[in-house]
Amino acid sequence: MSREPLLSVRDLRVGFATEDGPLQAVDGVSFDLAPGEVLAIVGESGSGKSVAVQTIVGLTRSPGARIEGSARLGETELIGASDAELRRVRGERIGMVFQDPMTSFNPVYRVGAQIVEAIRAHRPGVGKGEAHRQAVELLDSVGIPDPERRVNAYPHELSGGMRQRAMIAMALALDPEVLIADEPTTALDVTVQAQILALIERLNRARGLATILITHDFGVVAEAADWVLVMYAGRVVEEGTLDQIFYDPQHPYTWGLLGSLTRIDRPRPRRLPQIGGLPPSLLDLPQGCSFRPRCPHAFDRCAELPALDARAPEAPKHRDRCWLDPEAKRERRQVEGEIGLES
Repeated sequence: MSREPLLSVRDLRVGFATEDGPLQAVDGVSFDLAPGEVLAIVGESGSGKSVAVQTIVGLTRSPGARIEGSARLGETELIGASDAELRRVRGERIGMVFQDPMTSFNPVYRVGAQIVEAIRAHRPGVGKGEAHRQAVELLDSVGIPDPERRVNAYPHELSGGMRQRAMIAMALALDPEVLIADEPTTALDVTVQAQILALIERLNRARGLATILITHDFGVVAEAADWVLVMYAGRVVEEGTLDQIFYDPQHPYTWGLLGSLTRIDRPRPRRLPQIGGLPPSLLDLPQGCSFRPRCPHAFDRCAELPALDARAPEAPKHRDRCWLDPEAKRERRQVEGEIGLES
């Protein structure tokens, strides 16, 4: 089946002027996303995940920001679009679920009133009564019990899981084509996390959404994603299908993220696995591969920045930034019989 992209991002670069000098938060991110697909963008805090997707909808614009590249939604170019054009796109064509629903909702207004406001801001011909009815239906569609009563609740009266569901309902209020979910399971317990992921996956398939899921948790990725982008220090270091990333990862950083997952079907380790060191400052990136100072497999050529290339002939869409050849990678990523990064 061919992938006809709905959202196509090419060589997206986002920099900010700071008191300490220029900071390159996103450096050359590209991807395609088709209807019905889920793209997971994974990486540690500060890797550029949220900045990349927020830039697509114009949320990083400021006098000190430098934005380059292209982001096309159908025939609409979003980078360089006017503020008025972007206001029409937000909500109407691209819905966004923010990381913390408690701070994303206005605490002094009822949840339903905020959903009604979102509907009527884009569709002024819809009356208050009809918008209220749609808000109740939206809350019901995302699995909130007793939606007729909950629609009149304030954000603080809902649990964390319910607030997140309400945020998803607001994001879907105008039937968008693209859904961006920024860390939608943060601060939720494991059971509620699973429910939220199942909800996003169900809505994605039922509505034919093109969904971007931002997370640092590979457990979340395994539940929902079709395609995966692994980001480190503002750059994509590996991209591929879910199976390629989980079963044949090519970049040492990906090995470290996968190896950091705790396994309940294995004996309890003496020490929790981790990636040594800290991510570099975006104001002073190391020469060559940004992961080189933390990588136990670094060698002389790593002082030169590798391109994001397909290095295994049998997988032309599986690309990474590592100079090691595929056979050497498969040998070195084995740590006690599992994929991981040597300490």
